[in-house]
Amino acid sequence: MAALTLFTGSFTVRVPGLQARLSVSETFIFTAVLLFGPAAGTIIVVLDALVISFWLDRMRRSPLKVLFNGTAPAIAIRLASEAFFYLSGAHPGQIGRHDISQLITPVFAFIFLYFIINTGLVAGALAVERRERVVRLWANNFPGTSINYFVGGSLAMLIVAYTDQIDVTVLSIIIPLLLISYYTFRSTLGRVEDANRHVVQLNDLYMSTIEALAMAVDAKDQITHGHIRRVQVFAVELAKRLGVTEERQLQAITTAALLHDMGKLAIPEHILNKPGKLSAAEFEKMKRHADIGADLLSSVRFPYPVVPIVRHHHECWDGTGYPTGISGTDIPLGARILSVVDCFDALTSDRPYRPRLGTDEAFAIIRQSRGTMYDPFVVDTFINAYEEIAPVAIQAGQDARSIIDAAGLTTSIDDTAAPLRHIRANASETTLLDTCSRDIARATSTATALQSAGHYLRQLTPATIYAVFVYNSTADILTCVSAYGDNQHLLDNLSIKLGERITGWTAANRRASVNSDASLDLAQIAGFFAPPLRSTLSTPLVQGDSLMGVLTAYSAKKDAFNEGHRYTFEHVGSALASRISSLVANTSSNVVSFPNQKA
Repeated sequence: MAALTLFTGSFTVRVPGLQARLSVSETFIFTAVLLFGPAAGTIIVVLDALVISFWLDRMRRSPLKVLFNGTAPAIAIRLASEAFFYLSGAHPGQIGRHDISQLITPVFAFIFLYFIINTGLVAGALAVERRERVVRLWANNFPGTSINYFVGGSLAMLIVAYTDQIDVTVLSIIIPLLLISYYTFRSTLGRVEDANRHVVQLNDLYMSTIEALAMAVDAKDQITHGHIRRVQVFAVELAKRLGVTEERQLQAITTAALLHDMGKLAIPEHILNKPGKLSAAEFEKMKRHADIGADLLSSVRFPYPVVPIVRHHHECWDGTGYPTGISGTDIPLGARILSVVDCFDALTSDRPYRPRLGTDEAFAIIRQSRGTMYDPFVVDTFINAYEEIAPVAIQAGQDARSIIDAAGLTTSIDDTAAPLRHIRANASETTLLDTCSRDIARATSTATALQSAGHYLRQLTPATIYAVFVYNSTADILTCVSAYGDNQHLLDNLSIKLGERITGWTAANRRASVNSDASLDLAQIAGFFAPPLRSTLSTPLVQGDSLMGVLTAYSAKKDAFNEGHRYTFEHVGSALASRISSLVANTSSNVVSFPNQKA
């Protein structure tokens, strides 16, 4: 019996998704118990486990695993067999004296107990190793394996029924049945494993799509892709340390960490990247991104609760957050986790309006909001676990770029990265505009302000020359007081009446003009440039209700300007108007000098 057990024990099948194996040797283990008692069955099952550990699974064996593999089935078979003899009233070695029909119920109870105890112990060990819930892990992986146990038990009863006549003929019937059972089971589990592999591949594709969306959001918000990957690792690792073991919840946090700012796609870039505190109106617009993101994602049928985390990741522990003002544990745990780690990573990252803070400074800020903005337990757990989590999160951020580049294995890197480069180019332009606005605001003279404007406009637009026309309300005339670019002297003191030409029309209507013919504004002067100027872009300089002048650009290319250039001019023009107005107000004579700038 031991030899048959060891022989059939070599026919094993791996349980899909687990480091666990099944064999068809249960038939002879059960037979040994029925014929010779619990002790014999225990010895044989230990031998069978050791054979599997040292022979078939030698690449992954460890002393602890070998000990467990020998102990768990021994405990299971001993307890189950004792229960069998108690229920049947039989004694070891005397099964043949009983009517086999009277043993059917005790035998199936024996098989059921062995199955539950053995798989329960295995599930418990795997759950500890994988930090999952025992019941969920068992329910997801082991019920289907019960067929192997009950088939083995049925064949064991057949063998016991023929013990008086057991010979080669009986074995020639039993062993083929075992082999058929083995190959059927292996084929079935193989198909299950293939299906699981397909699900994993689909999930990887799903997550890749999610990451691409997240990169688009972060590119617009001027945050590197490393930010979302760090936040993702911080959030998931913190969730595990808070006791989250359910795979569905962890997947929800993983996905929400990538997509929590999806709603920022609907927020204007000048608000997202404003170098300073938002106004009340701007903040109200910014607050909408949580609801917008959740509504966008509601159309996606996530198999886990992503939308509530995205919607509520700006809620506060004391109920003062947005969008719904819920508080305490009414806020989803994933949202409470995300709010802490997202804030921490933002504080410790460079932003257009401030350098990064040190870890201790960031912790101090988060501690100040402990119990008001943030869940105290989440804050304490994060700070205590930071040293352990940080290396993994930081590495994830550093690897983010290489992960994107790896897509070039199947798709051209240039083709794959082009859309992202365009998004990031827009973000870079916004950063440059913000820098330009700051430089203009710090200018101590109009000359410095105009020089700063010209310097940045030349980087951001295809213009050949820029001109600032100042409005004289008494004479209703716009006079070019400063030019910046090639052959700028040709525009010295050029005067245009309000409402005439392109610059005058722009001033009179206080509306920008894009790609009008340059000769309509400069007449014959446009032809004095080499090459001749062909298109214009004009935007009014307005401060409050007062018209201060016009900023006009000229290009040698036809239709050189687009709506992006128009936005750039309006942005710079607004900054210029504000600074010039301030300089005028601070000048006792209310006269400001506009010296022509050199290119």
